[in-house]
Amino acid sequence: MAVEASGKYDVKREHPELYAPSAKEFTVVDVPRMQYLAVDGHGDPNTAARYRDAVEALFGVAYAVKFASRRTLQRDFVVAPLEGLWWAEDQGAFVARDKGAWSWRLLIAQPDWIDDGAVAAAIDVVRAKGVTAGARENPALDELRLEHLHEGPSAQILHVGSYDDEAPTLARLHDEWMPQHGLTFGGPHHEVYLSDARRTAPEKLRTVLRQPVRPL
Repeated sequence: MAVEASGKYDVKREHPELYAPSAKEFTVVDVPRMQYLAVDGHGDPNTAARYRDAVEALFGVAYAVKFASRRTLQRDFVVAPLEGLWWAEDQGAFVARDKGAWSWRLLIAQPDWIDDGAVAAAIDVVRAKGVTAGARENPALDELRLEHLHEGPSAQILHVGSYDDEAPTLARLHDEWMPQHGLTFGGPHHEVYLSDARRTAPEKLRTVLRQPVRPL
């Protein structure tokens, strides 16, 4: 496992092929079995309350897991970036940016030593803090879980720019590159958000666009 000089495990260093792809051309990577904190939802991520709840719950639990691991196991790690699986009944909904038709699963990668018990304990910690602070209970905590995902062969590229500017790249991937290479969809569209959208200008956002593939 890749460990920083500080002793922290960092999934981006462990898997540079997954988190630092080319921005010039599509490449195929074999994504290994990995585990994530996960929450599902549906609808426009810009307006759906469920999406905001999911992001808040995931990061709250991710940091609680990190602090507990450091305290009880003496094993620290860098909290991984937010990721998302996206799908729709009609794949054209992505190119058309019909966000209301999108379903999604938000993810944060976890080190392999984290287990279901650690996640359950972290959820209890986050829920208790909310109660103590008098905050409303986040419904996403009830469905947050540790999930394993093995995507296997996947085409990916680094997109630099606004999320709404992804459509031409996705159209090129779906309509040109995949057919030219004898490939079709092998799973939901996957994005990795390397930039903090709250602090980064839209034109500078860095997002990994990944599509699991299989032979036609």
